[in-house]
Amino acid sequence: MSSTKSTTQTPDRRAWLREHSELGVGALLLVIGVLVLTDALTMDVDIAQRGPVGPTTVPIAVGIGLLVVAVLLAFDVLRGGRGEAEGGEDIDLSEPSDWRTVLLLAGVFLANAVLIGPLGFPISGALLFWGSAYALGSRRVDRDPLIAAVLSVVTYFVFNNLLGVPLPGGPLMGVL
Repeated sequence: MSSTKSTTQTPDRRAWLREHSELGVGALLLVIGVLVLTDALTMDVDIAQRGPVGPTTVPIAVGIGLLVVAVLLAFDVLRGGRGEAEGGEDIDLSEPSDWRTVLLLAGVFLANAVLIGPLGFPISGALLFWGSAYALGSRRVDRDPLIAAVLSVVTYFVFNNLLGVPLPGGPLMGVL
C-alpha cells in the first residue's frame, strides 16, 4: 500500500513543480544574490579607496536587489502568479528551436575567447562579427568580412584610444 501512495504522489509533485516552475528562477536569483553579496562583503579594500562610495557599493546594491527580486518573485508565484507566455513580435512558438544557430553562435564566441589573446581584438573581433552575421543567416561573402573588419577596428579604436580600455592588439599592435 505504501508503494501505491508514493507513486500517486509523484505525478502530483511533478504537476505542482510544473505549475510553479518560476520558483526555479527565484532560487537562481537568490543564489546569485548571495554570491554577489558574499563577494562584495569579503572584497579586500585598500584604506586609500575608502569613502562614501567605494568599490563595494554597487555590488552590495546589486546583491540586495537580486535578493529582493527573488523573494518578491517567490511570493508572487506562491500566491498564484504566472509568467505570461512569450508573445514576441516575430516568434512562432509552434516552431522548434534553431539549435544550429545557437551552436554556431556559441562556437563563434568560444573561438573569440580563445583567439583574442594571440591574434588581438581587431582580428578576433572581425572573426566574431563575421561569424555572428553568418550564424544569423547573412551569406554576403562580398561585404560581410569587410563590414566585420571595419566594425572591429572602429570598436578597438574607440575602446583602446578614446575610452582608455586597453584591448589586446595582437600582431596589429604597431599598425593601429
